[in-house]
Amino acid sequence: MAHQLLEGKKGIIFGALDESSIAWKTAEKVHEAGGRFVLTNAPIALRMGKINELAEACDAEVIPADATSMEELNALFEQSMEKLGGKLDFVLHSIGMSPNVRKSKPYGDLNYDWFLKTLDISGISFHKVMQTAEKLDAMNEWGSILALSYIAAQRSFPDYSDMAQAKSVLESIARSYGYRFAKSKKVRVNTISQSPTMTTAGSGVPGFDVFFSYADKMSPLGNASAEDCANYIVAMFSDYTRMVTMQNLMHDGGFSSSGITEDLIKELTK
Repeated sequence: MAHQLLEGKKGIIFGALDESSIAWKTAEKVHEAGGRFVLTNAPIALRMGKINELAEACDAEVIPADATSMEELNALFEQSMEKLGGKLDFVLHSIGMSPNVRKSKPYGDLNYDWFLKTLDISGISFHKVMQTAEKLDAMNEWGSILALSYIAAQRSFPDYSDMAQAKSVLESIARSYGYRFAKSKKVRVNTISQSPTMTTAGSGVPGFDVFFSYADKMSPLGNASAEDCANYIVAMFSDYTRMVTMQNLMHDGGFSSSGITEDLIKELTK
């Protein structure tokens, strides 16, 4: 039986698409921990995914919303508070998409209109979510807001392309809005930099299988799974982490602190 760390807490989970997604696993874990929530994604993603199955399993409502639209975000937060019966305690931003990556545009030949779309969807939308929450006074004190990031915000990785810039923007927004929300409402804001994960979005990046194996060998604990990440998110939503804010939290099995590992040395000397 799961510990009821989130008993009585309520929130919004962005980005659940299918069983492989971190947001999907998070919804399951939050439900097990006693939390109640609204599920949301862009209308096109809802048509492609299986979110209604998840909603039924977790006794949750689904409210479509484009996270780049202030009008739709306003409606999402207002309806979520109405359906959940009050202000929110947690929000997960699990959103990322690059048209340049999807359409295999090389980094030296980016479509700049698509680049701006990448930044808006994958980074600036985090600011829009929090600005909406603040203006509607939608968060309870000591609430927790999280977004999923990746170490490409600090390091160069082939084929991650303009998503690296979007993650840098995401992490910067977390620090700036984290300060603001902490001072005004004691709400904490953090990003989680997750291992490469076998999600629908992640596995669509060229060469992902090779990099997944490399990262696993470079991580003393191995790659963190989507389920591991969901458990970490539950902890970050709980009252046990109420003094953690404005941080980019590495959840990567030690990858970010490893220069080289024995497993990789063995692989390279074969």
